[in-house]
Amino acid sequence: MEKYEVNVKRWLSSPKVDSPTKAIIEKMSAKEREDAFYKDIEFGTAGMRGIMGPGTNRFNIHTLRKANIGFAKYLLANFKDARERGVVIAHDNREGADTFQNLCAEILNDFGIKVYVFDSLRPTPELSFAVRYLNTVGGIMITASHNPKEYNGYKIYDEFGAQLVPEKIAPLIDIINKLGDELNVSYEKMTPRGELILLDDKVDEEYVKLVLNISLNKELDKSNFRIVFTPQHGASYANAMRVFKTLGYDIYPVLSQCSPDPNFSGTITPNPEDPRAYVDAIKLAKEVNANLIVTTDPDGDRCGLGFLNKKGEYTLLTGNQSAVMLLDYILKMRKEKGLLSNDGVVYNTIVTSPFGNDIAKSYGMKVEPFLTGFKFIGEQIHRHEVNGGPHFEFGYEESYGCLIKDFVRDKDATQAIVMYAEMALYYHLQGLDLDDVYLSLEQKFGFHEDEVYSMNFVGLEGEVKLKNLLKNLRDNPIDYLFDSEVIRLEDYALSIAREGDKVYPLTLPKSDVFRLFLENGDIVAIRPSGTEPKCKFYVMAFAKDGSVKGRAKLLYDALLEKLNLK
Repeated sequence: MEKYEVNVKRWLSSPKVDSPTKAIIEKMSAKEREDAFYKDIEFGTAGMRGIMGPGTNRFNIHTLRKANIGFAKYLLANFKDARERGVVIAHDNREGADTFQNLCAEILNDFGIKVYVFDSLRPTPELSFAVRYLNTVGGIMITASHNPKEYNGYKIYDEFGAQLVPEKIAPLIDIINKLGDELNVSYEKMTPRGELILLDDKVDEEYVKLVLNISLNKELDKSNFRIVFTPQHGASYANAMRVFKTLGYDIYPVLSQCSPDPNFSGTITPNPEDPRAYVDAIKLAKEVNANLIVTTDPDGDRCGLGFLNKKGEYTLLTGNQSAVMLLDYILKMRKEKGLLSNDGVVYNTIVTSPFGNDIAKSYGMKVEPFLTGFKFIGEQIHRHEVNGGPHFEFGYEESYGCLIKDFVRDKDATQAIVMYAEMALYYHLQGLDLDDVYLSLEQKFGFHEDEVYSMNFVGLEGEVKLKNLLKNLRDNPIDYLFDSEVIRLEDYALSIAREGDKVYPLTLPKSDVFRLFLENGDIVAIRPSGTEPKCKFYVMAFAKDGSVKGRAKLLYDALLEKLNLK
């Protein structure tokens, strides 16, 4: 009997599984059962995330319960004052969010741990802030970020407001793995139980106050500058609208996408990386002749942009494009105002465009790249804070996430909203659109075309195919791609880089990521997604002149041929 069949039988025979859930399992096809039960749901780059439904490989009350019991034990083992300091929990608009939050709170209370909860949905960055503001030993965010409506997830935060990095997750996973199967995990309830505290609006007020203070040019003339905003039915609506109105912007929300709807009925997709997320926003922008479109994802940590160009058309920006312009704007304004540190650092990731590196260095900044996942940036901010520098100036990823001020230790779309709007307005008052700004940066630092492609590898069969792909890449290294020689190969699973016959160590944590460096300056990265059954291909094409256009797709097609995926 296959493993998934054993798990199915276990669930169908267990009194812990209710009748409606068993009925769903019985109606599943063999393929659906295999995908739902062939393995345990895993922790990825952003905690535990998966499709909601019955199964060991699904997000449900049983898999969440096991993980959260493990987290309670982890906290008590690592913090003598865990019960007194407590944990803060928040959720976004996802289906079952209240149920999952209440389950987490109940378990922690059973272990004698104090729990703080909000009265309704809140964005992820505010949860990160609340951990720090309330001085708790950790935080929990119930969210699946930008994933489709079928998903939900469980992000865990440390006592400094950052998501747990691998060295902290490893002992937690060890605890979870020793608990037994997800249906039969038991624990002894402690006396007295932990206190459950409903937060008032003080946390909101303090968070928004700090967000407002990041503005560098509050007094810019905002007349004749209109912004369309959509939270994609998510958690950032209240904070974003409060910030926009306080700063005096002429704001037009996409009303059909403002309610916290778990079905995302007013949008094609809630993912700012997908152009379909902007359809209704562009329609409204045309009606009101808006200068800027801003969208956040459901849990309010990612921010996407569109703008009105000189041709009267709306152009969407990639996460790389918007971030490098914002990086330049922030460093330029801080330098002009004497606010730029002499010992500053900018953080990004190994799959982010190298464009921003040159910009940061032109302002005298250090640049430190990390693996994908803002938790690594959050951890490094704390490490440098403790050690006295370098001073954090900006952090960003290609996936539409950035952080301007470190009172939050995760990417923060509300902070991004403030600065993206200010940046666009600043250039608008000079008669420049964001196309002009981006072109001027390319003319100074070189031309970049950065694209992210993805390929699905669903279920057990897909997982095997993906493992074989990575094995093949490792066993048969690519030495030539399209029209250029590969001069360096980085294999983060083996922690080595190869340049010809020479081998160098890599110091970042182990991860199934490859980077290919081409002789002409192009870079290609290959990385399995940490939250979805897919592999991502990051293509970063470079040219000193403008001949780079279209090159990313040519490189991607050549890569697929090399990997026998075409």
